[in-house]
Amino acid sequence: MSDRIGAYEAKTKLPELLRGVASGKRYTITHRGRVIAELVPPEEARRRDATEAVEAMKRFMAGRRPVRGADIKALIEYGRD
Repeated sequence: MSDRIGAYEAKTKLPELLRGVASGKRYTITHRGRVIAELVPPEEARRRDATEAVEAMKRFMAGRRPVRGADIKALIEYGRD
């Protein structure tokens, strides 16, 4: 879970927050009660981005009918000359 912190406080305490992030802590930054950013360790951010990309692809594919009779290898090779 992450700590919530206001944008002004985050600005004034940035070095302290960065030390916390370096040690694995997460912060959710808010502005007037609305979430505007997250400070997370870099590896966690990449992993979350990959997970979100996979979930987005699953949502995209769920709304489509499967393609039948397509030669995938031919499609990959198309235009590679």
